[in-house]
Amino acid sequence: MANTYTQLYIHLIFAVKNRAATVPESVREELQKYLCGVAQSAQHKPLAVYYMPDHLHLLVGLHPDHTVAELVRLLKANSSKWLNKNRRLLQRFEWQRGYSAFSYARSQLDAVVNYILTQPAHHRKISFQEEYIAFLKRFGVEYDPRYVFE
Repeated sequence: MANTYTQLYIHLIFAVKNRAATVPESVREELQKYLCGVAQSAQHKPLAVYYMPDHLHLLVGLHPDHTVAELVRLLKANSSKWLNKNRRLLQRFEWQRGYSAFSYARSQLDAVVNYILTQPAHHRKISFQEEYIAFLKRFGVEYDPRYVFE
């Protein structure tokens, strides 16, 4: 083939170190915009993002020249640096080391976008830890509960 054609939709989930609720609501939208800008500058297409005080959900159209791990490193490094350099928080900010990435078909995008954008309502019913374990189980990801959260 002369060109590359892909359809790669990835739902990323990663948490703040120690699941600390360090980013206040007043910074949430600005952080979300910054993360989307980082993704776009690397040729990815952000489709939905929601930052809860202790974790992040981001749905992206992944550019085929980059790996998921490269995108996550880029997002985490740049957002941590931005938050700390601009003194947006009272304490030093760090993401937890790991992450999860789940792939979806185009036909599932509306449901995933809705899920991400309604995080506050969702988390009034279920904790992040319960949500995260449910994702791992639903996608058949083997895990050791001792190492899921730091």
